[in-house]
Amino acid sequence: MRRLERVVVLYNEPVLPIGHPDYLSEHEVLDNVEAVYAVLAEAGYEVARLGVRNDPGALLAGLTEQRPDVVFNLFEGLGSNNITEAYVAGLLDWLGLPFTGCPFRTIVLAQSKHVTKHLFHGEGLPTPPFFVADEANLTACPIQFPVIVKPAQQDCSLGVDQASVVTDLDALNQRIAYVVENFGPPALVEELILGRELTMALIEMPDLRVLPITEAIFPEATPGYWPILSYAAKWDQGSSEYETTNYHFEAELSPALAVKLDACARKAFRLLGARDCARLDFRVRDDEPYLLELNPNPDFAPDRGLANNLWAAGISHGEFTLQLVRNALARGGDTTTPRYRLHQAG
Repeated sequence: MRRLERVVVLYNEPVLPIGHPDYLSEHEVLDNVEAVYAVLAEAGYEVARLGVRNDPGALLAGLTEQRPDVVFNLFEGLGSNNITEAYVAGLLDWLGLPFTGCPFRTIVLAQSKHVTKHLFHGEGLPTPPFFVADEANLTACPIQFPVIVKPAQQDCSLGVDQASVVTDLDALNQRIAYVVENFGPPALVEELILGRELTMALIEMPDLRVLPITEAIFPEATPGYWPILSYAAKWDQGSSEYETTNYHFEAELSPALAVKLDACARKAFRLLGARDCARLDFRVRDDEPYLLELNPNPDFAPDRGLANNLWAAGISHGEFTLQLVRNALARGGDTTTPRYRLHQAG
C-alpha cells in the first residue's frame, strides 16, 4: 500500500497586538492555513500544521518531529521582523526540504524594492524613475513631481497612505523623515505614474502561465485624494478608501498593451528566479506599462487577491493548492543535505 505523502503547512503565528496598524494583514494567514489544510486533507495527504514565532529552534524541532515530505510554505514573515520570511525559506533550502513558493534568493531580492528596480532597469524593463534616501536632507528632487514615498523594504503596502504622495520639496523631506523613523531606511521615492493600476499573477501549472489581469478601479479624484493602493485600500475594511476601491478581474487591454505586459511579466519572473507563483504590479500611462514591483508568494487567501485571478482563469483555489504540492514534490530535495539526517533522526 502506498504511503501517504506528509505535508506540513508552515505559517507565522501572529505576534502583533490588537490595535496595531498591521494586525489585520498579519492575522489573515490563520484563515489561509485552515483553507489549505482542508484541501490537502480532503485530497488524501497526511497533513499537519506548524506555526512559528520568534524562536527558530522551534521551527527546526517541529520539522524534525513532523518529518514532512513537503512543506506548504505560508510563512509571510513575522509582523515584528518581515525579513524572517526569507530566513525561513533559506532554512528550508538548507535542509533540502521541498517546499512550495519562491526560494530564498527571490524573496531576498523582492524584499528590497530599490534593488529589484535597479535590476529591472538594467534588464531594460520599464519602471518609473526613482531614487532612495536615508535622510530627509534633500535640496532638490531629481525626478518629476508628484512622487510617492514608500518604505523600501516592506510589503502589503505598509507605510503607504494618502500622505505618501507629495508635490513639493518640503513635503518630500517630511515624508522621507516619517518613513525612515517608522520603518527604517531607506525610503524609496518614485515618480507617481498617473494612470491605470494593474496587477498580474503568474503561476506554474506546471508550465508558466499569466492569469487574467486585475485592474484597480479608483473613485473619481477629489481634493486631497490620490488614486493609489494604500494600506487602507487593501486592508482597512470600513475605511473610505477600502469601500470605494473596486476591482475588475479581467481588465480590458489593447492588443499592444497585452503583449507588452505579458513579455515584461515573464521576463521579470525569470529575472528574479521566482517559481510557483508571483504577483507583479504595474501602472499604465498612455498605454505604456511601468513595472512597480514583484511580490513573491502573494496573498493566498481563498477569497481575494490571487484566488480572484485564478477564478477568472477557471482554476479553483483548491486545484492550485494541490498543484503547488505537486510542483514541490516534483522538485524534490537533495538527500545528501541535512534533510536526510532529519528523516533518519530518532
